[in-house]
Amino acid sequence: MNSEGNLPSETEGEPAATQKAPLPGEAAKGKEAAIQALKFTLLSISAGLVAASFSLLEWLTPLPYAWTHFISITLSVIYNFTLNRRYTFKSANNVPIAMAKVAVFYAFFIPVTMWLGALAANAGVNDFIIKGVTMILNFIGEFAWWKWVVFRGTENTNDLALK
Repeated sequence: MNSEGNLPSETEGEPAATQKAPLPGEAAKGKEAAIQALKFTLLSISAGLVAASFSLLEWLTPLPYAWTHFISITLSVIYNFTLNRRYTFKSANNVPIAMAKVAVFYAFFIPVTMWLGALAANAGVNDFIIKGVTMILNFIGEFAWWKWVVFRGTENTNDLALK
């Protein structure tokens, strides 16, 4: 009995449960998932700098929107994949298989956004507005695809996660 005359609770006198780091292959949850989303966001913003190649292509070449979009998004994806695989998802999965899964996403995303972007550009919408909307859609779709398809079952398996 405790000082109040009641039976002690099961957790009385024990330290509060701490949130454990995810096990290798286990997806991040709770606080770890929030940190993962923040890392993905920050790295995606840095990938936005790589996507600035779009601006250079727009200003320095006569290429139409669809091609400047394709080139800039391809460069951005390679950069973003490399950093997020290592630091955000901490995955040691097979790179060619993971890149093939990424390619499946972009096999749909790039043609659809090239087509819709070209329609918008031909309707007079500013190319930079089109690119901004496309980048937001890419950010949301990419995080979901990478987390639940590309790196599913392989999160927290690289050397950084196992330290």
